Amino acid sequence: MRLLDFPIIKFTLFFIVGIVIASFFHIPLRIILYACIGLTLLLLITFLIGKHQMSKTIWFGIITCLTMICIGTLTVNIHNQRAHQSHYSKNIPVENDSSRMIQFRVREVLKSTAFHDKYVVDILKMDNKKVTGKLLLNIQKDSLSQPLEVDDVLLTKSILSEINKPLNPYQFDYNKYLKRQYIDHQLSLTPYELLKISSEAHTLYGYAASIRSSIDEKLKQYNFEKDELAIIDALLLGQRKDISQDTYNNYVNAGAIHILAVSGLHIGIIFLLLNWILRPIEWLKHGNYIKIVVIALLLWCFAIIAGLSPSVTRAVSMFTIVAIGMNLRRPSNIYNTLAISMFVILLFIPRFLFEVGFQMSYLAVISIVSIQPLFKKLWSPRNIILNYFWGIFTVTLAAQIGVTPISLFYFHQFPGLFFISNLVVIPLLTLNLFFGVLTILLALLNLLPQWLAHSFGLCISIMNDFVSWVSHQEAFIFRNISFGILFLVVTYLSVISLCIYFKKPNYSRFVLVFISILIVQCAFIFERYKNNTDEFIIFQKSRNTLIGIKNGDKLRIASTLDSLRASQDNVIKNYIVGSSISDIDTIELTSVYEFNQEKLLIVDTLGVYNAKTFKPEYILLRNSPKINLNRLIDSLEPKHIIADGSNYKSYVSRWKATCAAKKIPFHSTYEKGAFMAIK
Repeated sequence: MRLLDFPIIKFTLFFIVGIVIASFFHIPLRIILYACIGLTLLLLITFLIGKHQMSKTIWFGIITCLTMICIGTLTVNIHNQRAHQSHYSKNIPVENDSSRMIQFRVREVLKSTAFHDKYVVDILKMDNKKVTGKLLLNIQKDSLSQPLEVDDVLLTKSILSEINKPLNPYQFDYNKYLKRQYIDHQLSLTPYELLKISSEAHTLYGYAASIRSSIDEKLKQYNFEKDELAIIDALLLGQRKDISQDTYNNYVNAGAIHILAVSGLHIGIIFLLLNWILRPIEWLKHGNYIKIVVIALLLWCFAIIAGLSPSVTRAVSMFTIVAIGMNLRRPSNIYNTLAISMFVILLFIPRFLFEVGFQMSYLAVISIVSIQPLFKKLWSPRNIILNYFWGIFTVTLAAQIGVTPISLFYFHQFPGLFFISNLVVIPLLTLNLFFGVLTILLALLNLLPQWLAHSFGLCISIMNDFVSWVSHQEAFIFRNISFGILFLVVTYLSVISLCIYFKKPNYSRFVLVFISILIVQCAFIFERYKNNTDEFIIFQKSRNTLIGIKNGDKLRIASTLDSLRASQDNVIKNYIVGSSISDIDTIELTSVYEFNQEKLLIVDTLGVYNAKTFKPEYILLRNSPKINLNRLIDSLEPKHIIADGSNYKSYVSRWKATCAAKKIPFHSTYEKGAFMAIK
């Protein structure tokens, strides 16, 4: 079976190419629209000509592929809120720092931080003008104020600010992440700067939040533990914001984090349960059609209650198509089903393509259907119980093979005991989903007996305790693994070539495997050569000085932190992973450094320097030295002034103005991020 013989798979692949092109290159909407219309007409003409010919023409295939690329590009442009004339950036100048009267509706409640409650909001009006767009809202925590709810409408007068960009190398780019969701600005407020106008539910998200809130209130009456209730919200309602950081980390370290996101596994179990419960409907006239409609409606109702998250949406879309195929007794190819569901989801929400969960979900399913049959050929136990656990193990292993490369690329971590976690957690998940749905239904009807609630809570606690135990086996958790985009591509090439070979071994496929191994070796050589550089970095670290000196794959750290804190700091960890550092050492912080035959002088809080000793090219100001910067510049004649995160911001602003007057480059790590010099 050749996958590319299926038209929908080819259409989806070229559609994705169009989404990628539009996401990285700006192409005006008018040009894409004209191109789509022209290619569609050309496609129709080619089809009509080719219909009367006996053989297929290659031009029809080429034009079809180009048309799908254009449709993918057009889809991204249509969904790009910034391109709409009603978007706030098109109507209100946001470059200046003037306050705006902003009316908005809460769209989504995000996980809180230590100091702020966070929300995604839809703008309704700005300066009394109706506009559209999304903002990130940060509200300072206050014990006297109540958190906002979805669909609350509020009014404030404030300044729009940019989302902070990463200030250190290889740091997670939250700015870029939000931009993919069409969020460009944020509001940072106190509760007393907000005026609530309305709290009635007007949107689908609001009604879903109200239902979740009602379910939570009912469940709280049965004295579930805080961690138990948080896991129930995650498993059945798609809400992970109340999960404690320790519990979340336990699931990550145990390789079971997919359990906490309502995805294909959860929807698959619910689908099988519904398919079994609704089987009597098939006895009715047109029963199969009725059953399809009922299953689809129930699945989408569940998706709405779960907040229409990316994982829920794609899983429900896929199983809706599976339900149609199964109940109409039409044979369907799983790859076709996946391609159709992917095409439909991306047609409506193209930004999902860049969601980590979206990528991992489809890679896991494709790996299961491609690789698991190869494991089943090796051994198929006759014992029912043994066959059940062997099936779970092979499914888990196949899925892990598919998601491990992309997991290493994004998270740089590998849980060595993932197979043990899933052998226990997946049966427990099935049990918890069954009891969870039953518990929620009975709780809403006020018919839930206390013993059933206690038993359900006990099952959740057992799963949490087991995951916690696995996560504390530190020897089997491999962290800080350097794995870039090049390794990601060549690893998947190797996996694909091995799958092709083991499905039907022959000489040509063996050559393909051999070539893929050579490509992997070339990738290793290239990465080693690329990272064999010397760098001098002054990191941005609030209230501290942190300097890194890189020589090849070795890093020396000089800082005001103690040696343990310096090596474990996230700023250093990110740099170690991104630069493939294998050897780390801490050294004393000195007053003079030399790099690229240029000298750097550190002037600290004492403000002591000797103008007669030497003339440094760079000066680093740290710990807010009380100096006359004009006199220092006149004495030492530096080429560049640097101020790190250990200084008061008021001092930095004054130094910046002085350097501007002296026409000397000034680098503040507060504003520009880490200062880097590369040899």
